[in-house]
Amino acid sequence: MASKQKVTGRWPVEQGITVAKGGNAALLHRLLKLTNRLMAPFSTHLAHRYKISLNEFRMLMTIGALERTASHELADVTGVNVMSVSRAVATLEGHGRIRVTRDPDNRRRKWLELTDEGQRLYEAMLPQSQKVADYLLSDLSKSEIATLERLVDTLIATLEAEDEEGNSLFLERTRPEGG
Repeated sequence: MASKQKVTGRWPVEQGITVAKGGNAALLHRLLKLTNRLMAPFSTHLAHRYKISLNEFRMLMTIGALERTASHELADVTGVNVMSVSRAVATLEGHGRIRVTRDPDNRRRKWLELTDEGQRLYEAMLPQSQKVADYLLSDLSKSEIATLERLVDTLIATLEAEDEEGNSLFLERTRPEGG
């Protein structure tokens, strides 16, 4: 009778899923776990308190940092798809957290800015974002943080690369066989 392995938070080694066994997929799943863990303080401390979804939070914080932007720029900066950005923008506007104004020089462009309520919320949530970042990186040296920044920038550039026709290389090269 085979013994059951104990499931722990350190699954790649204890679960027998290593880079050798699972290829780079094991690392991908660890990165996904990291992303999920990073959301815990948001859902625990901010979502219910401020009645804001994760995407609304991301858009509000990005608009606050940029001071004025457009929806397509939010999609580029955050990596969130345009439809999800549009829904979050509509909800933030509906709750009086952002103001949407048409650009007089480009009628197709709409500027997004925080309202007074949005600015209050941004200033209330910014310290929590900084706490999460500080905790996440607390065991890393300055040189390790610089290396991590370079690695993350390289990974993002890889995911955002396009061919000559503007198609995502990532989506093209990860297409399932026969798909």
